[in-house]
Amino acid sequence: MTKTLPAIAILAVGAALAVAGCGGGNDNGSSANNSGGAYGSGGGATTKPASTATSGPGIVSVDDNPKLGKIIVNSRGFTLYYFHKDKGGKSSCYGACAGVWPPLLTSGAPKGMNGAQASKLGTTKRTDGSVQVTYAGFPLYTYTLDTKPGDIKGNDIDSFGAEWYALQPNGQEPKD
Repeated sequence: MTKTLPAIAILAVGAALAVAGCGGGNDNGSSANNSGGAYGSGGGATTKPASTATSGPGIVSVDDNPKLGKIIVNSRGFTLYYFHKDKGGKSSCYGACAGVWPPLLTSGAPKGMNGAQASKLGTTKRTDGSVQVTYAGFPLYTYTLDTKPGDIKGNDIDSFGAEWYALQPNGQEPKD
């Protein structure tokens, strides 16, 4: 019995730490709930783009990027990308790909703001049943290495088997 009690205490402490480490709340302030692309809500110099919650419409806006000109962004100013591997308006980015390139999700009709053309907005259903925002027929994603609004680190790179590009409000790739 004397050996059992310390073992139980160690297991209880380990379980409590595991539960605390897992967290339980939804702390991702995503693009789909009108915040469009950063985990957490605190200040700080950098944030990570995200698009996984679906508590509201996905927001697509237009920003003037110093290198690419006018491009579409989420409501937090994070660049939205399309994947050349996506065909027929359907996403090809799942698993590890979606971990690096989070899809812009929505739980309602997506909304265009600040020059984003409403006629180009649409949605596509993902294999997990979530709904991803499309623009000009392209499923949209943020990029985890874009750590602040205006970053374009995902533009014109090859990742997960194809090229990724930002989009202009007309639905075309910017000239870089």
